[in-house]
Amino acid sequence: MVKKQQQDGLPVVASSHGSTFKAWAWATAKPFVPPWIVTGMTGIAGAGAHAAWGGSPWAGVGLTLGTVALTATTWTAAAKTGRQRRLHSAITVASASAWTTAAALSGPTAGPLLDLYLMGGAVLALSWNIRRVLVASGAVETSAESNKGLMEKVGLARTLLKGVKVEPNKVTASYELPAGELTNADLGRARDRLASALDVPTTAIRIQPDPDSARRGKLVIVPEDMLRTPTIWPGPYAPGQSVAEPLRIGVYDDGADLLLPLLAAIHILVMGMTGSGKTEGALDLLLELLTRKDIVVWLADAAKSGQDFQPLLPAIDWPALDTPSAAAMVAAVQAVIPARTAWLRDHSYREWEPAAAERQTNPAHSCSQDGRACGCDGIAYLLAWFEEAAKLLRELGDDVFTGIAQEARSAGVSLVVSMQRASGYQLSTDTRASLPAAMCFGVKGDDASFALPEEVLDAGADPAAWGNKRKGYVYLASAGVDEDLHATPARTFWTGPSGEYERMAEYVVTQFVDVRAELDEVTAGAAEAAAGQLFTTRHLRALGRPAAPAPALEPTDVQESAQAVAALVDEEDLAVDATADLDQADENVALPPVGDGLSTEQARELLEELIAMVASTGPGTVAVKNLGPYLEQIGRDRSWVSKEMKKLGEEGRLIAPTGNQGEYRLLPVLAGAA
Repeated sequence: MVKKQQQDGLPVVASSHGSTFKAWAWATAKPFVPPWIVTGMTGIAGAGAHAAWGGSPWAGVGLTLGTVALTATTWTAAAKTGRQRRLHSAITVASASAWTTAAALSGPTAGPLLDLYLMGGAVLALSWNIRRVLVASGAVETSAESNKGLMEKVGLARTLLKGVKVEPNKVTASYELPAGELTNADLGRARDRLASALDVPTTAIRIQPDPDSARRGKLVIVPEDMLRTPTIWPGPYAPGQSVAEPLRIGVYDDGADLLLPLLAAIHILVMGMTGSGKTEGALDLLLELLTRKDIVVWLADAAKSGQDFQPLLPAIDWPALDTPSAAAMVAAVQAVIPARTAWLRDHSYREWEPAAAERQTNPAHSCSQDGRACGCDGIAYLLAWFEEAAKLLRELGDDVFTGIAQEARSAGVSLVVSMQRASGYQLSTDTRASLPAAMCFGVKGDDASFALPEEVLDAGADPAAWGNKRKGYVYLASAGVDEDLHATPARTFWTGPSGEYERMAEYVVTQFVDVRAELDEVTAGAAEAAAGQLFTTRHLRALGRPAAPAPALEPTDVQESAQAVAALVDEEDLAVDATADLDQADENVALPPVGDGLSTEQARELLEELIAMVASTGPGTVAVKNLGPYLEQIGRDRSWVSKEMKKLGEEGRLIAPTGNQGEYRLLPVLAGAA
């Protein structure tokens, strides 16, 4: 049996275990050995010095001076360490040097020297061993000691740093400010001075306050900018999957993925000055979105006519590249929200979820009254992106997106508003409050205060430090993203030099053509009702082609049209030649009252005449703003005119609404009859 065990290698295994134990024991003991080695060398040095200089008074003087000099050097060299470590080092050096001097003169075994060596040497060696154990367990706040002078310099005396964690290019430490003296806000105000003392950029220091304490938190220092070298777009993060999966658009400064959870973010404000890389970030987002299976993208870019997005336009359901189309898109988004909400309600969805985009085969999500699965086609998630939205806001008003942002969440609609500089003059505070997520690239001055929450700025976010010198650098503050990352710099992916982006776009457009969802009938119907031809001909307009002309009328259609027009003509005017010149009006014809003297009915009649006149002399359309010069003549304010025109449009009398808010087109039949 023993022989079999030996053949099976059991003795070898035992030997291996013994070797492993020895290696473990040595690895464990190794950090504690140096103090004992130094103690032994001190004893040897004392014995050797006695053999060389025993009984020499001059050697005693020299060794004494050497002891003083060595102790002073140790004290000076340890100035940047903690006070306890400095004192411990100086005492150790002074004791060892004094014993060596005494041993050199009298002998290492003379009098009490041997006992002092054995006891004192062991005590000093053990003290260093104990110190190492305490440091390893975190019981000794060496970081606080070593940084006390630093914290005093920046006005944070008595601040305690503990639990220091050192990683490649990253140091994390928990801080504790003195109770009743300083708060987390004081540390935030001292961030610039701390960066100066450490000689690092202000963006390298981040403060993560403890939400349960006003004086505790974490301090993160990243001394080297690891984002300087851009990262090429690595390809889609979750190709063919739901938009419920996060969108990967870049990397943080520690190499982690920059992920945007769209369904948690809902609506996003994208802001950055010219040259800050805002367009690169937009391309990264679109490249991700257009590889998902259950989302439809509408993109409005009236300012630059889609110049930066041309290669991706074939994959975008509605590219609105002029102001009328962009305004029509706003009206369409407003219209599709109640239609989509009604569909979700009828199919027992409290809000949009990936299952809502599939065919409804689950009886729990059925609009059928008999409790069976209805089999209805689903509705895809809708993202409406308004690039360079400042122009649109100037045209339509700063609150144009407010209703959309407030109502779209449960309808499965996300709004992205992208602009170079957001402010209260351009974007209403209600709309800004309804855009919970923000991507802030480099900006000027304090512009970031409108994009990023105050607590993110206090934690160290400073996009003004980048301006347009750090292209693609961004802060992402959004629900679904760890709050500690809101103030962490990141950089969006680089789509490469000229030609590389086009290749990436072609890959996404062609390879995922069968993956992308088509616009559902519910959304399409509501959009067509709101935007009319600007929606139905959206793809032709994006290609710069005119809409197809109206079909020619057949003779019977012409006859019916003529009869319809004739029916609108009064009997007393039947004999009037419509082509004849009008008679010269008498010079003293009484004019109707003007201004405040007009009755409501007279004001309405005058408004209709003015509408017809303005529309007939222009492109066939009239906006509320076009009637501004006539308000005094009508005797009413702009609000009254707007309401009356809206009423006429709803009734289909004289005018009909266009895709542009506040703009109407003249109905041709009534214009001819007039």
